Amino acid sequence: MPKMKASDYIATFLRVQQTSHVFEVAGGMITHMLDSIYQLGNMNIISVHHEQSAAFAADAYGRHTKRPGVALATSGPGATNLLTGVGSCYFDSSPALFITGQVNTYECKKDRPIRQLGFQETDIVSMAKPITKKSYQVQSPDQLETAMQELYTLAISDRPGPVLIDIPMDIQRAIIDVEDVQYLHPSKTQAPLVLDDSLDHIFEALKKAKKPLILAGQGVSCSNATEKFLQLVDLLQIPVVTSLLGLDLLPFKHPLRIGMIGSYGNRWANMALGTCDLLIVIGSRLDIRQTGADAEGFARNKTIFHIDCDTGEINNRIKNCIPIVSDAEYFIREALSYFQNKNAGDKKEWLAEIRSLQIQWPDTKELKDFSGINPNQFVHALSSNTPQYAAFVADVGNHQMWAAQSLELYRGQSFITTGGMGAMGFALPAAIGYSLAAQKKPVVVIAGDGAFQMNIQELQTIIRNRLPIKIVIINNNALGMIRQFQDSYFNGRYQSTYWGYSAPDFAAIAKAYGLATHTISEPDEIDAGVAWLHEDPASPALLQVMVSPHMNVYPKIAFGKPITEMEPFAKPSEMECT
Repeated sequence: MPKMKASDYIATFLRVQQTSHVFEVAGGMITHMLDSIYQLGNMNIISVHHEQSAAFAADAYGRHTKRPGVALATSGPGATNLLTGVGSCYFDSSPALFITGQVNTYECKKDRPIRQLGFQETDIVSMAKPITKKSYQVQSPDQLETAMQELYTLAISDRPGPVLIDIPMDIQRAIIDVEDVQYLHPSKTQAPLVLDDSLDHIFEALKKAKKPLILAGQGVSCSNATEKFLQLVDLLQIPVVTSLLGLDLLPFKHPLRIGMIGSYGNRWANMALGTCDLLIVIGSRLDIRQTGADAEGFARNKTIFHIDCDTGEINNRIKNCIPIVSDAEYFIREALSYFQNKNAGDKKEWLAEIRSLQIQWPDTKELKDFSGINPNQFVHALSSNTPQYAAFVADVGNHQMWAAQSLELYRGQSFITTGGMGAMGFALPAAIGYSLAAQKKPVVVIAGDGAFQMNIQELQTIIRNRLPIKIVIINNNALGMIRQFQDSYFNGRYQSTYWGYSAPDFAAIAKAYGLATHTISEPDEIDAGVAWLHEDPASPALLQVMVSPHMNVYPKIAFGKPITEMEPFAKPSEMECT
């Protein structure tokens, strides 16, 4: 059995798993691993400027490759800085491997009644446990090989997610016995399901339904089933709405794509969701931001089949769903076979009804009585005729919802954002991770002025690595989503969102980093600004889009009301809790 330095084994393990990039901020407790990765070669070490950025980059890398994105951090502040990104991976089912360095085993306090023994010693394993599939500290050299294999496999198996391994310094430099490193595949802990009866029930329900609808979420793409899903939709000829994270499952011009549903969903899509009589949910959690607060009203007068690999998500908030516990890819594959040569009836009248609602309530006409640039119109202009981009990556805030309402995505393009964690500062480092995973294909960032300031330092990472990332800042000089919340519930008292808040000159900052910049502020400048941004897809650039500080996002579910009742025409009956 060959012997190897433990940190060399870690580097070899990652290379065998075909990890192309690792993301990190250098620190004393990961220097052995960094040196081993560097010496082994065939992997790119991407040094970012904050560990949170490393975690977000790993998140996006994992979403593209379906293999764990890898982020390294030193002990103490380095490890704790990862946690927001770890949580983002956990809530959005992104496979990721987080490796933290730790003080020597003999410097760990263990059961001593003290706060800390070694410098920067921090119990990151305990902190990360609630937001990982598993967190583990290696306590002896002979545990390392088994731990790495187990955790990596866990990250890609069943519902994907992050894992964390904490490795003390003396173990990193130990000499260990190792077996030949093997490429690891997902393991299925769930027993194979027999879906015949379930598919029979769905078929019978489809024949009776006048207004059937599919709601698809990110579970479809997590299970690598996007292409099969498109085939199933074309076979069934049923209209499809998506969650925020499922936005990219159907291209914008697909005849059965209806739009995004939820708190800020397209009005016509929410109306279709509220009035359908049969709902087939595939890989979507039915959380409060998808269904609104009125859970009983959402389920009323409709049959709901809920397909999800996570048993706990079914009949959680929305009751009386017919459960089908299955990986989305397996279900879709079986459904494709089952529905061949079966006719569930013509649903063209229902589709025409939805299209008439779309004509009645276009996304570009939701905003009334404003001056300046209409963000929905800008997003359409930004994304139309842009198949050259691998992804659009949105941060968190009003700009995120304008983007989700109006992006014109092409087949094969991805929409990446942080859903469950909803962490501002996500987009810039996530775009870095996605572009690198996609072999440096160009990516568009859509951010707000508040969110962009959270990880603005990663402009240097883009320049240093020559990444073709196009950055759009929709700048309203406010924290607009919370400012809109203050309008609804606090009589326009704008503390910390408009009062006591400011944004810098982003054009001047971008120039200091070496990016080309341009700013637009009037509607007649949109076409020229978009053309400028797209002029050279291979070069990074920043376009600043100035909009009114009081520009709201509409439609928005009137909290406490049914999903079909949306602001500004309906008013919330309860105080929002999300």
